[in-house]
Amino acid sequence: MASPPKEKSCSLIEELARNAVLVHSASLTPGTSTVKGYDFNNGLDYHELFKTMRYSGFQATNFGLAVEEIKKMLDQRNIPLAEDQIDNMEQDEFIKRKYSCSIFLGYTSNMVSCGIRDTIRYLVQHKLVDCIVTTAGGVEEDLIKCLAPTYLGCFSYDGRILREKGFNRIGNLIVPNDNYCLFEDWVMPRLDTMLDEQVKQGTLWTPSKIITRLGEEINNEESIYYWAAKNKIPVFCPALTDGSLGDMMFFHSFKKPGLVIDILADLKKLNTISLKAVTSGMIIIGGGLIKHHICNANLMRNGADFAVFLNTSSDFDGSDSGARPDEAISWGKIRKDANPVKVYAEASLIFPLLVGETFVRYHMSRKDNN
Repeated sequence: MASPPKEKSCSLIEELARNAVLVHSASLTPGTSTVKGYDFNNGLDYHELFKTMRYSGFQATNFGLAVEEIKKMLDQRNIPLAEDQIDNMEQDEFIKRKYSCSIFLGYTSNMVSCGIRDTIRYLVQHKLVDCIVTTAGGVEEDLIKCLAPTYLGCFSYDGRILREKGFNRIGNLIVPNDNYCLFEDWVMPRLDTMLDEQVKQGTLWTPSKIITRLGEEINNEESIYYWAAKNKIPVFCPALTDGSLGDMMFFHSFKKPGLVIDILADLKKLNTISLKAVTSGMIIIGGGLIKHHICNANLMRNGADFAVFLNTSSDFDGSDSGARPDEAISWGKIRKDANPVKVYAEASLIFPLLVGETFVRYHMSRKDNN
């Protein structure tokens, strides 16, 4: 039997390959954005640069989406409340701000150890958030910095040598052990006073009350918790003993035992803030306890309306820290009709840019209009 002509065989192979490689594209949804970056030929304009990130792809796009999500929270804050909504809020003395969107801010202790502390302080100083959840380190690192500085070091410093010299390393930050000695000298008399008030006046201490008292006592405008106390922004720390502050309480319990801290009262307070929120927004830097505590509070109102997560964790191991926002939707912690955003990025680099493009512009525009 005669073989097919060689030319015809090659043509058939080419056609098969072409059909496999050059599959015809279906029509895209009308209005689909095109990828485009910033053109530096237009000059150096950081605001325009950050705006174009929305269309750059990858985590730059998630950054742009996070900016949009926070702007929605701030736009909602500008909507006046109805009289019945104001009356509902005023039933509780701890809800002082009358905004249509209550913003929950959560962050882990490393954010306070590094320079992000100053970004958080700005938000609290200007009443741009309504409620904070953090770790014990997120409280004590702020107070300790009022007593002595944290220093820049290197990720590769030898831990054994640092231990011998009395230095503690947080990534590429160095905290002298003497800083914690200064903290002990400062906090111990205040724990004495709290115990005396508990015994003599029947004061029921909660983590948030303790943080407010310490913020008042530090009396330093560089402190997050100075401004939180001054502006009556509650700070919740359900694991207040998990850090140096817990060490101090441990030592104090031998010297003057009896201090009682009620975490249930704080849980009720946090969940009530969520329940009474007209709308709610979550901004959570990092994961672990602080992320879940805020999300779970918003479960009480059938989910937050707006949410931005900022961390480097992945969801392959089933951790809550790495979970994508869609997982929180499945639990009822974010509403089904919300458009939450997760930015996979290191927060010390991204969070100041995020705040600058949202909260700072919002705050400056309000100042200009007053």
